[in-house]
Amino acid sequence: MIYVVNYVVLYYKSMVMTTVPTITMIDNRFCKEIIDIILPIQQIEFNVPITLEDQPDLLDIEANYHQTGGGFWGASVDDELVGTIALIATGHQAGAIRKMFVKKAFRGKELGLAQQLLETLIAYCKSVQITDLYLGTVTKLQAAMRFYERNNFKEIKKADLPSYFPVMNADNIFYHLHLND
Repeated sequence: MIYVVNYVVLYYKSMVMTTVPTITMIDNRFCKEIIDIILPIQQIEFNVPITLEDQPDLLDIEANYHQTGGGFWGASVDDELVGTIALIATGHQAGAIRKMFVKKAFRGKELGLAQQLLETLIAYCKSVQITDLYLGTVTKLQAAMRFYERNNFKEIKKADLPSYFPVMNADNIFYHLHLND
């Protein structure tokens, strides 16, 4: 019976999703949609005590990401924004990954949205000579931690972060990836 249920769910998903997922650079026109993805995942799904006030960058994507040499990308399926990833260019040929979120219904290897988002960000980094990526996360996000580790990020101590890395108060686990060509 489990196999039948899984087949029905996969069949239903394939019927609902009529277009191929797309990853594009997004801007302030998407702030509300970005917030509608990120806050429920943080607050409700993972019970991370963080608010919109703790993340004012979400209210001005262009000033906080694009204008500094970074970027903000969105994954869309059937014209619905379902995932995000962002990069703060920190100087020193380095960047900080932020706002890596995918709506629960769109997670997993079936669509591979998280992987596509990360690969898009990494390709951008290589094009602008960013060679080191850092990120912070929280212990509760075990699947995210496994994802980063599968993608060759190495866990580092907070004390080993470069001084220019913008630490968020909620983060307690940190990762680094040196990009090799």
